[in-house]
Amino acid sequence: MRELKLDTGAAGWRAVAEWPAIAGERVARRAHATSFRDGVLTIEVEGSAWMHELGYLERDLVHRVNRHVGAEIVRRLRFVRASGGSQR
Repeated sequence: MRELKLDTGAAGWRAVAEWPAIAGERVARRAHATSFRDGVLTIEVEGSAWMHELGYLERDLVHRVNRHVGAEIVRRLRFVRASGGSQR
């Protein structure tokens, strides 16, 4: 997997799946990891106030994600506003 660079993608998708454990209960109730691509973990956030708050926490969250998966795979988080559907 390492030769094909599939290990990075697998670790990135592991970060998506394990986001609640990484982010903590308070954050995970309002923000959900939805995808990983090219070092960017996309987080769907409930409301602009939470997007603003998480922007301040981005550096810490990136560090926590990388520590959790055991590799420096996430370079940044991309926050997007959740669509009007039901929250997870």
